[in-house]
Amino acid sequence: MSILILFFLISFIPVIWVNYVFKKNDTILPNMPFNGYEFGEQIIEELKLRNVRIEKTLIGDHYDLIEKKVKVHEDRFTRKSLTSISVICHEIGHAIQHAENYTPLITRTKLVKNTQWINKLSMAIIYVGFPMIFATGFLSLVKLCALIILLSALIAGVIIHLITLEVELDASFNRAFPIIKKKIPKAYHNSCRSVLRAAAFTYVVSVFKNLISLRMIWTVLSRLR
Repeated sequence: MSILILFFLISFIPVIWVNYVFKKNDTILPNMPFNGYEFGEQIIEELKLRNVRIEKTLIGDHYDLIEKKVKVHEDRFTRKSLTSISVICHEIGHAIQHAENYTPLITRTKLVKNTQWINKLSMAIIYVGFPMIFATGFLSLVKLCALIILLSALIAGVIIHLITLEVELDASFNRAFPIIKKKIPKAYHNSCRSVLRAAAFTYVVSVFKNLISLRMIWTVLSRLR
């Protein structure tokens, strides 16, 4: 039980930290000459990122490699806040990586695409196979299937997210931050750096959430006889 509590804390503390940093720096700055969208459009034009557009989304800030679109939450568009400006700049950092054929970004994209079948298989076993196995009473088979799912998902997840961390940190500090230092007053640089750090780790936070979910599933299964 203590291990489960530890995993729970590890899972949610990073989430709380990311949300805290975003909220802390989301105060509207009336004297800022542009909002998040205007800032992003200015960067795209200056860097001549061909066919890259900024759009609103409801599923979280990200850069779509297929459509070449920077997709951000609608609140980012009109807010003149450091969070809006920094997050959009971070996502444009991915567009810059894409334009330069940044190897880790391409590798991550291929890995995600090539390991999608693992997630689909896992969901099929959980929602279709498990009920049938429970109905027949073969609990040992349940544990075997669970172990296969856990190991496959964990290994794939760890590899992808290790590469993801490199990609995200590069987007924040090698691509976005130099731009911010040129265009945003120096007094805001430390705050922007904090937001960029949180933006980079937003994706990695999902690793902890997956770990706690997998651990909880295994704990339940291990108690079955």
